[in-house]
Amino acid sequence: MTRARLALLAAMVALVAAFFAFGLERYFSLDYFRAHQSAIESLVRARPYASAATYFGIYVAVAGLSLPGAAVMTLAGGAIFGFAWGTVLASFASSLGAMLAFLSSRFILHGWVRARFGERLRGIDRGLETQGAFYLFALRLVPVFPFFLVNLAMGLTPMRAWTFYWVSQAGMLAGTAVYVYAGTTLAEFRLSLELALALTLLGVFPLIARKGIEARQARRVYARWRRPARFDRNLVVIGAGAAGLMAAYVAAAAKAKVTLVEKHRMGGECLHTGCVPSKALIGSARLLARMRRAGEFGIRPVDPACDFAQVMERVQRVVKAVEPHDSVERYTALGVECLRGEARIRSPWSVEVSNAGGTRTLHTRSIVIAAGARPFLPPIPGLDEVGALTSDTVWELRELPRRLLVLGGGPAGCELAQCFARFGTRVTQVEKLPRLLAREDPEFSERLALRFRAEGIDLRLDHEARALRQENAEKILLAEYEGREVRIAFDQVLCALGRVANTGGYGLEELGIPLNAGRTIQTNEYLQTLYPNIYACGDAAGPYPFTHAAAHQAGYAVANALFGRFRKFRVDDSVIPWATFTDPEVARVGLNETEARRDKVPYEVTLFAMEDLDRALADGEAHGLVKVLTAPGRDRILGATIAGEHAADLIVEFVAAMTHGIGLEKLLRTIHIYPTLAEANRH
Repeated sequence: MTRARLALLAAMVALVAAFFAFGLERYFSLDYFRAHQSAIESLVRARPYASAATYFGIYVAVAGLSLPGAAVMTLAGGAIFGFAWGTVLASFASSLGAMLAFLSSRFILHGWVRARFGERLRGIDRGLETQGAFYLFALRLVPVFPFFLVNLAMGLTPMRAWTFYWVSQAGMLAGTAVYVYAGTTLAEFRLSLELALALTLLGVFPLIARKGIEARQARRVYARWRRPARFDRNLVVIGAGAAGLMAAYVAAAAKAKVTLVEKHRMGGECLHTGCVPSKALIGSARLLARMRRAGEFGIRPVDPACDFAQVMERVQRVVKAVEPHDSVERYTALGVECLRGEARIRSPWSVEVSNAGGTRTLHTRSIVIAAGARPFLPPIPGLDEVGALTSDTVWELRELPRRLLVLGGGPAGCELAQCFARFGTRVTQVEKLPRLLAREDPEFSERLALRFRAEGIDLRLDHEARALRQENAEKILLAEYEGREVRIAFDQVLCALGRVANTGGYGLEELGIPLNAGRTIQTNEYLQTLYPNIYACGDAAGPYPFTHAAAHQAGYAVANALFGRFRKFRVDDSVIPWATFTDPEVARVGLNETEARRDKVPYEVTLFAMEDLDRALADGEAHGLVKVLTAPGRDRILGATIAGEHAADLIVEFVAAMTHGIGLEKLLRTIHIYPTLAEANRH
């Protein structure tokens, strides 16, 4: 920071400190104005121009230095100078003061902030380039943040100074006029109809302004579309996965006329290729592992052979058993119209459905996009040639691979790697990061890695896949490790590197609905897209790729779609849990220590090792860890992570506690049945 910047910063800090040190804030209160009302009015009558200039200068200084008192100054302007002159003086003084704060912030901090956080601010900069003036105008009309914070924050952006000034002048004018009008009635210091009206207007003005902004946005985005004369349904839901099914269910329960469109199979990824089959496979693998560890219980060890084809047939039987819960028959009985076909959004109120029987156009008041996601296939040379498996296609296997290469150390990669290793496959797991489950704390990653190595999985951490080749009838992965090339032979490769949202092929491009940097559909806090009547939820909207998160979002999306004209609900994703169903299971909710350190969140840690838990000892599963983060000096829970047997079930107690504001002390006073694994939470 240059000397000039340091000097200006020091001067401003000194002025602010002097303001409070000399108690000048007492002059900026209605009590002071009331006590000196007569003297002030006499001075204004005697020297009107000098009084106006003095008022103007003081107001500019207060706003420019971000001092408290601007609201009182505005009210006083109305009381002293009347509505017309008070509005002119307060409006220009507040805008000029805001401009000085903006320029000071830019001069002192802009370069430092850009140098330190420039990469993170690029997304914000892009938005400000196209919508900056509108965003600022909205902030001025609807004061979500204090004006002085807006002044300082905008100085750190690339917004032009002239744009900042005129938008601030226009945006603050209506609110300033309301305050000045209130000031004209406050001068009488009695309760009157005018004063009550002014105070009421002060309270409802932000709501009116917000509605006006929303109406303007809606007119702008709908301008090129022709609204249908009538609607034949309340809601069309695109996609019958976890989010789509929940959306249709909630809409039908509310007696809405709802159509659910699915191009493939009801139940989506969760039923057919995700949660249900993977947990069935994990159950079989875990049973085999326990039978092989029978010697630990003093039972004659057994080494059961794995008939992989029978295991995979059992997986399909489990899917068939669950399938009726997500069937067309069930949802039709609930009152949902279920259509099979390709959906395409033709306008904000019309969806075209195409199938073998032809094309049909549905006219609807609202649309919920629940299009899900698909496995991500990275651009690794040779991946197509070797025939990679994914979490969608691995269920077609009926012959156990002799050597399986698993690309990815995230939840799906870890779950499937352990399953196949327990069935007897020689598994090599490649992860370019230094540990498995990189989102979790290191000690949980290490626990899982130790178990994997003990079960014979060849972990290759810090290995980056470069290419896959077919050499002399053998498949080879070329990876980079510590600057050198590593060759890994395999028979089958499973690509488990996450999923990507389905955002193409159903009309988003034609409507101009934007996507986030992560290629998910961009929504606001109410799950609305660019068009207020089109909502998105689940994997297509992100950010949490979990079935329970998708269902959670779907409830909010439908409530807003059906009842948003009367009341809208912000989606609450502050307490979203998840679990990786390896052995040991790893489950988490809220912050972990890695994130708390990264984000500089103060915390305290409480640990309990399950090695000493009576029930874990009795079950032969005496391993695991409960780790809880709390606010320093308080028992408010910031987050919890559990590794061990049934961790995904145990975490629910902490999920409930965080959701309802219950601290550790109340959990301690909750009676837990003995002997259970849940006692670990109490300990």
